Amino acid sequence: MSIKYKNLDTLSSYKELKEQTEEVILKDVLTRERIRNYSVPVGGGLIYNYAAKAVNENIIDVLQKIADEQQLSSKYREVLNGEFINTGENRKVLHHLTRGQLGSDVIFENKNLRDFYVDQQNRIREFSAQIHSGEIKGSTGKKFDTVVQIGIGGSDLGPRAMYLALENIYETKMDAYFISNVDPDDANAVLGKINMETSLFILVSKSGTTQETLANKNFVLEKTKKAHIKGFNPALHMIAVTSETSPLAGSDEYLDSFYMDDFIGGRYSSTSAVGGAVLSLALGSEVFDQFLAGANDADRAAMEKDIRKNAAMLDALIGVYERNIMNYGQTAVLPYSQALNRFPAHLQQMDMESNGKSVNRTGKTVNYSTGPVIFGEPGTNGQHSFYQLLHQGTDIIPLQFIGFKDSQIPFDLEYEGSDSQQKLKANLVAQIVAFAKGKEDENKNKNFPGQRPSSLIYGTQLTARTLGALLAHFENKVLFQGFTWNVNSFDQEGVQLGKLLAKQVLAGGDDLDEALKGFTELLEI
Repeated sequence: MSIKYKNLDTLSSYKELKEQTEEVILKDVLTRERIRNYSVPVGGGLIYNYAAKAVNENIIDVLQKIADEQQLSSKYREVLNGEFINTGENRKVLHHLTRGQLGSDVIFENKNLRDFYVDQQNRIREFSAQIHSGEIKGSTGKKFDTVVQIGIGGSDLGPRAMYLALENIYETKMDAYFISNVDPDDANAVLGKINMETSLFILVSKSGTTQETLANKNFVLEKTKKAHIKGFNPALHMIAVTSETSPLAGSDEYLDSFYMDDFIGGRYSSTSAVGGAVLSLALGSEVFDQFLAGANDADRAAMEKDIRKNAAMLDALIGVYERNIMNYGQTAVLPYSQALNRFPAHLQQMDMESNGKSVNRTGKTVNYSTGPVIFGEPGTNGQHSFYQLLHQGTDIIPLQFIGFKDSQIPFDLEYEGSDSQQKLKANLVAQIVAFAKGKEDENKNKNFPGQRPSSLIYGTQLTARTLGALLAHFENKVLFQGFTWNVNSFDQEGVQLGKLLAKQVLAGGDDLDEALKGFTELLEI
């Protein structure tokens, strides 16, 4: 069967979806039976529950028709088989291949890319073991005890979120820090906390030319010089994660280099060497292996054609229904786990950089809404922040809750009849029902309209394996939505214009745009 890429509004199934007029009233349908039945395995021990979504069997049937007509399952397999999916940059999309082979062999320029990714993982595993054992020491003979990742965007957000999610449940082999913002206060804050003599820096840039990352590298180098550490050689305290063709590759300015390629997008790079190096050094390669296994679990589950058995595809299509039929423009990601405190920030980039597009895969303007605005904060903190708007604001914002039965660190001290984890889960359950059912009150200031749809992804405990599955679920959800909207989810031209103008400002000159000159003068650049 040939693969065809169509705009959403050309599908007969989409027209059928728009004709669905039956409103699903959550306060009427949200029963124990529905909650039990509206669940789909994600992989890695996680479950996706959509009982509090304003959908019914008829709507799901039509969403299945959209999945079939838009050939979502076949297009997913095209990704797994290494087809050139990224039309904007004429590239394959191979982050799935970093955590297992579910499609055919992917060969490029006579190189088996699965073998290439596994080789880099093995090199990182061996290097990490040598660092941990002290076989490889710093330039002054002291053992490394800290790792600092220097990168921005996908080289920071994903790996940072993953490390923070796992640092409390596994033995920390090295303390980990991250420098991303070109703002010197960011680097200064990190460097003020560490001993540079026992620190290993990871410079992450696929191209080897990322302005902010190179600026931070030079900042760190200058700081090490000013520290006047006797015998200190910065080249023995820094490794590179880059592409084999970048100017960083194999440079004698680095202790070692580990490689990725152009087929791994930055925001999808947590399961590549970009995440592998820092996670393996900080927590051990065994933890990273479990993380990859969980991601592979979810990737495998996403191969299912039946959306009632494919959590990522169902989540994606319900999101399309909410975006294009219900006209909801935002989605809040609300993890009831402090360990996931930076996970919403990672999803902001992954989702909004992928599907924040107004043209289709061939560059033609689309006449329908695409990616929503993503934001979020851990519960219960968010309850005391922006939940007011979520409950009683003029806009309905779909919600994606994440929760776990057990905390990462057991703590069973009771207060008022329950421990902290029970209180956390009670708040999660209460919020789902409150958003769905609301509460009528004659005092309009205390009236809760309800009908705020939400989903819940839950499991027993947040571990490396469940985290990998959680990450891959959202990666695949974004992919399926991109295919449904017929946009290219794998380029990011929207970040380029600002970079270009920034270079012009720094270069100066009389031909600088008048507006740039004006703001340049204000900030004394």
